[in-house]
Amino acid sequence: MPTITKESEKFLFDYLNNPSPTGHEASGQKIWLDYIKPYIDDWHLDHYGTLYGVVNPGHDFKVVIEGHSDEISWMVNYITDDGFIYVIRNGGSDQSIAPSKRVNIHTPKGIIKGIFGWPAIHMRKGNDTNLTATVENIFIDIGAKDKDEVEKMGVHVGCVITYEDTLMILNDNFYVGRALDNRMGGFCIAEVARLLKKNKAKLPFSLYIVNSVQEEIGLRGAEMIANTIRPNIAIVTDVTHDTHTPMVKTKEQGSIKCGHGPVICYAPAVHNKLQALLVKTAEKKKISIQRTAASRSTGTDTDAFAYSNGGVPSVLISLPLRYMHTTVESAKKSDVEAVIKLIYEMLLAIDPKSSLKYF
Repeated sequence: MPTITKESEKFLFDYLNNPSPTGHEASGQKIWLDYIKPYIDDWHLDHYGTLYGVVNPGHDFKVVIEGHSDEISWMVNYITDDGFIYVIRNGGSDQSIAPSKRVNIHTPKGIIKGIFGWPAIHMRKGNDTNLTATVENIFIDIGAKDKDEVEKMGVHVGCVITYEDTLMILNDNFYVGRALDNRMGGFCIAEVARLLKKNKAKLPFSLYIVNSVQEEIGLRGAEMIANTIRPNIAIVTDVTHDTHTPMVKTKEQGSIKCGHGPVICYAPAVHNKLQALLVKTAEKKKISIQRTAASRSTGTDTDAFAYSNGGVPSVLISLPLRYMHTTVESAKKSDVEAVIKLIYEMLLAIDPKSSLKYF
């Protein structure tokens, strides 16, 4: 099992604590690039911010390993005359966790601090006692006396908003924080690049290590970069739900548990022969895996790669995650390391001469 080094973990904390909201991923991409530069031969950046490093360039056969770099956030939608700010989603943000959260509003003048306000329980009577947060009633207070002061502070409609919460380690075995979905995937593929360099692995193909943007609003970054690279194979990593926490219906969601290893997804977009190689590799290297099924789309960048360029054989390796799209997303360290190892071993198992034809 690969060991996450102190240097790797420092990168992880820097990378996860840096805000990278959908459409505004540049600062996080710079951190990611600085880390992987010693382990790649070349790198490229597209117009919308998807970044990729290349190992062993020049081969006709191209393999992609991919994660996405953006995190969910909010956007300023309306400013009241009294200086309160109403928001819309930028990605799949959960309004139920917003009340009382501290936020950073990203403006041309820099970060403006704010809070999601909420009426005190003492002031709520009858049905209002159980008042539910909705996108329509949550609001941000930045301590301004009116709309004019808000605008003078640099806040305008369209500014993105991220939560202040930072990464922590829980009980010495869980990473906990916002944006593990899916910058943890970006961390895993960066670690694969490090291990390939460290172990002087020789690949019979060109490897593209892709950190895509704008996944949270429709797989857009992957859609664009798939058409740029035109890969022969895509190995995508993302997160999936731990279904053994309270209030989750395991029979409906399937049985996935943190600490039990990477999750292999079965879905129409997943290529059967490539999936068989993935499972065989996990068995051979004694990497415990879990299985999940998606009846239509996977909801991940796998779909964007699989259905591009006339069809690209693709597989999805997911990291079990508790409390997705909250500020306390939680992943077990052992699962992170197992995802890294499975992607690494899968790359070593790929033979460009092997047929991936349907039959």
